[in-house]
Order: sequence, then C-alpha cells, then structure tokens
Amino acid sequence: MKPLKAELMLFIVTMFWGSSYMFMKMGLGSLGEFNLIALRFGLAFILAATLFHKRLRTVDVRTLKYGALLGFLLLGVFTCITFGLKTTTTSNAGFLVALTVIFVPMIDVLVFRKKVAPPQVIGAVLAITGIGLLTLNSSLHMQPGDLLCILSAVFYAVQILVTSKAVKVCDSLSIGILQLGFAGGIALVLSFLFETPALPSSLPGWIAILALGIFCSACGFILQPVAQKYTTPTRTGLIFSMEPVFAALFGYWFAGEQLSMQGYTGAALVLLGIIASELLSKAHFAPVTYKLHKKRRVNL
Repeated sequence: MKPLKAELMLFIVTMFWGSSYMFMKMGLGSLGEFNLIALRFGLAFILAATLFHKRLRTVDVRTLKYGALLGFLLLGVFTCITFGLKTTTTSNAGFLVALTVIFVPMIDVLVFRKKVAPPQVIGAVLAITGIGLLTLNSSLHMQPGDLLCILSAVFYAVQILVTSKAVKVCDSLSIGILQLGFAGGIALVLSFLFETPALPSSLPGWIAILALGIFCSACGFILQPVAQKYTTPTRTGLIFSMEPVFAALFGYWFAGEQLSMQGYTGAALVLLGIIASELLSKAHFAPVTYKLHKKRRVNL
C-alpha cells in the first residue's frame, strides 16, 4: 500500500471518530450509558470477529490477557466520554479527549522515566492553557463533563502505551478485535447491574448505534492498524489531531453548537499544542515495514 493511500484511510478513520461524539449524544437520548457502550462495541466485535474469524482461532492465553486489559481500558475511555457528554458539548469533548497526545509522553516521563523533548513541553503548556480557556467559566469552575473527558484522555494514553507493548508480542489485529469484545461484554454486565438493558426505541437511537458500531468502532479499529504500517508515526499523529476539529464541525452542523470567542481561542491553543507535540517532536522515524519497503525499492 502506498503511503498516500494509507494516510487517506487514516483521515477517514479520524473523520469517523470525530463524528462519534455527536452519535453518542444522540444515543443517550434513549439508552443508558453502559447500554450504549455495550451495543456499540458488541456490534463492532460481532462484525470484526465474523470478518477475521480465522485469525481468532490461533489466539493464545497471552493475547487473551492483553485483549482483556485493553478492553477494560477502552471501557474506561468511553465510560468517561459517555457520562461526560451529559454535561459538556461535543466540541469540548473532542478537544479534551485529543489531549491524549499530550498525556502519552507525560506518562512516559512520570512512569517510565523517559526524557521529554522540548517540543512536547511547549505542546503541553499550550494545551493546558487552551483547556483553561475552553472549560473554565467566569467563576473559574469546570463542568463535571469536562473533567470526565480529561480523565478519558488519561485512560486513552495508558491504553496506547499498553497497546504499544502488546503488539510486540501478540497479533495486533487479534488484540484489536478482542478488546472490542471485552469492552462490550463488561459494559453489558454493568448495564445489567445499574441499568435496564434494551435496544434503541427510536430512529435516532438506531442510527447512533449503527454508526458507532459499524463505522466508528469496527471500521475504525480495523483500518487504523492496517494503515499505520505504511506511514510514519509523526504523520499519523498529525492526522489524528484533526479529530477534535471534526467533532466541532459535526456539533455545529447537526447540533447547532457554537463556542464563545474564549472557547475558540482555547480550542485553537489545544490544537496547536497537539500539533506542536507531534510535528516538532524528535520522533521522525518510520515503522519497520515502511522502512523495509523503502529499502527494497532502493535495492531494486
């Protein structure tokens, strides 16, 4: 696959994920939070497992363990987002969850004692300033939903770091499919404990579940690892930084959400911080498969 095609696939995935905040908010009109998550990831797992059932036949215990851990972390990500959307806008949620790009190197520094690059410090400062402008009101209070979306970004950062370790010793596609199943399964149990599980009772509810399950989850989590093999991490991060922009656009087009001038300034600073952390960082290297592809072309 050519890098341009791979990057186009990642761009489409980013657009799917940007639209997911709007669809989650739609689904919450007729479904409980855990019920929504269970249906979303349950449908995604069924579709992905059906398409790649042969790969799942060779799954070992270690892959199952990583799949369960990643599924739990994924559940944490979307539980925080789903509950957070009750008291914040899709625009805010998109920009705050995108802080994952900032939290990944921060956790690397705090937990694994890795050195932080100056561009990542600049990106973090810009992003934190943007968060303040985006979420704090005149009395310097933050909505609970904003805090939950920030916590979601922390969960997502941990999930990314665990995934980077897991794919070195397990099949990446199998892990991706299993985490969908575990996230959906645990959410279903929680739905039975705290809610009354049900199917959507309205057309918007069905649209939300089908869009979240098929496009945002099944297609997104299948296309992402495939496409990332043929482009650089820097380009991938830069493309993913467009997710909050798509979230804001979908919120404006379909829900009539608008930010204040302070909010737009904060959103711009968050986006600049993400881009600075990705584009200016020293991680200008290609994945092994991409390097080998280039090497073969030179040798030919």
